[in-house]
Amino acid sequence: MRLAVIGAGAVGRSVVELAGEYGHEVVAVADSSSAVVADASGAGGTRGGDGGDDAVGVDPDAVVARKAERGIVGDDDPADALAADYDVLIEATPTTLGDAEPGFSHVTRALERDRHAVLANKGPVAERFGDLRAAVDDSDGEIRFEATVGGAIPAVSTVEDIDPGHVTAVRGVLNGTANFILTRMAAEGLDYDHVLAEAQDLGVAEADPSFDVDGTDAALKCVILANVLSFGAADDPADARERRTRR
Repeated sequence: MRLAVIGAGAVGRSVVELAGEYGHEVVAVADSSSAVVADASGAGGTRGGDGGDDAVGVDPDAVVARKAERGIVGDDDPADALAADYDVLIEATPTTLGDAEPGFSHVTRALERDRHAVLANKGPVAERFGDLRAAVDDSDGEIRFEATVGGAIPAVSTVEDIDPGHVTAVRGVLNGTANFILTRMAAEGLDYDHVLAEAQDLGVAEADPSFDVDGTDAALKCVILANVLSFGAADDPADARERRTRR
């Protein structure tokens, strides 16, 4: 499949690097300010548009190296990546609260083009799940969002396979950063600031770790699981956070 990767953080870069090992081809990559799009001849960094079935992928090593060295992935505009000829859009931009933008618009644009979308971004699935489902209903594309809860653990697909009437409780360690920090502090007696810095160096925690350490990330994941169980009728993250603080 041809992939367009929107977001060049740890998740997006990993997709770019690993896609070829799974038989997929990355034809476009975008970060917040730049993009690289393969054209039909295979050259990266040109505006390919809807380049056709002969388009070949961008050079993943070059994309990752350029991001590390210059802070950009290419010389094109991010909109060019959204307009590229891909089969699946990978939405890996940072999670935002409220309107879940720009991730929500990225996904709905893909669906409007009858493309599929895979989300690592929790915002659209937690904040606007009903709107996403409506967009899917009007499209030949589908969405998947396993990466929003549990990473490589098949939490979402497991819940999807269970009749909601059979579920009495969902328990789990929903935030890997908090789990890493608390485990290191308890096992080795290290202070919080030291372990947080270590988590950031390892890529376990973001540069701004507030989503993880203040419980927002866990609340979002709770809402996503509840949305899957209730087909979109769950409370929003603000309600989830309020209930958590009352406990």
